[in-house]
Amino acid sequence: MNTTTRTKPWLAQPPHLFWSLQIGGWIGYFALNFSAMLGDGKPWHYVYYSLSTTLIGLVVTSLLRLGYRRLWHLPALKMALGSAAMLVVAELVDTKLYTEVLFTFCDDCRPHSALGYIWYFASRLYVLLSWSGLYFGIKLARQLQQQKEAALKAQAMAHEAQLKMLRYQLNPHFLFNTLNAISTLVLDGRADTANRMVGSLSAFLRYSLDSDPVQRVTLAQEIDALNLYLGIEQLRFGERLQVQMDIDAAARDALVPSLILQPLIENAVKHALAKREEGGRIEVEARRDGDTLDIHLRDDGPGCSEADSARPDHRGVGLVNTRERLRVLYGERGQFSIDNRLPHGADVHIRLPFEIAKGN
Repeated sequence: MNTTTRTKPWLAQPPHLFWSLQIGGWIGYFALNFSAMLGDGKPWHYVYYSLSTTLIGLVVTSLLRLGYRRLWHLPALKMALGSAAMLVVAELVDTKLYTEVLFTFCDDCRPHSALGYIWYFASRLYVLLSWSGLYFGIKLARQLQQQKEAALKAQAMAHEAQLKMLRYQLNPHFLFNTLNAISTLVLDGRADTANRMVGSLSAFLRYSLDSDPVQRVTLAQEIDALNLYLGIEQLRFGERLQVQMDIDAAARDALVPSLILQPLIENAVKHALAKREEGGRIEVEARRDGDTLDIHLRDDGPGCSEADSARPDHRGVGLVNTRERLRVLYGERGQFSIDNRLPHGADVHIRLPFEIAKGN
């Protein structure tokens, strides 16, 4: 059975916050009321009057809060009407208690007509209205803040899910080709080479599955993972695959998304090397350019035709996933482009904010 626990909005407010504001506010009311009494020439024993009226206000508003909490989940109109009715009832009780205390200390303050009682009612209503306004204002502000935090959390979770989906789309052709190559090596009696390829494949898959697509790694770690992949491909293609790495020392500590380069290299192997009998060359270059990490992945294959470049999915899903991961992670701060080289070949260019891990 699927059960869902729903939390009412009014339960989310920490009680210590209310009581801190409630007690602090009424202490301020007491200080203001008593100082006004002294300023008006009243004797010191009026401190009991100020203390009594303060306690009345504290108790009445605390009970009023219980009623407001019960109405909070209702539609706006019903909540407003219910709150108004509760406020009138609370004000009648408050005025009754207030005047009883007042007349105990000041017999001359007793009014001689109903208009005087209306004045006392209106003056005390102003206090409760002010308290109610603060109560609903603070409560609404907290609810809006909680909704904003929930929306940001949901957005972050959606981005994380999207990144994981993009990163875990491991190309089945790579696994198929590698396993097929291992099978061929075994049949040809090249068990040592097949064993090395199995070890490299195992290490690469372990790194691929253990790495978190949301977290970032240093470029040095990314190059190490890339070398695992290239080691497998070089066992497949032998001297047909030539690789050149040119990684600036200042760029090695830069943070990059995990396995962001492997799909690009895989794409280059598939389109620039595998279909050519003579093989091909792949170059990886990384430099720090001020506050930017500049990465180039080049090959000497046929490049991209204008028809291919016009399509958003040209040269494979790996490029699309890489572009989308960079967009989700960096927005406008990241750049991704593909250009043709002369006389032939392709150049994948990535520019990211240069950031290093804290403590480095």
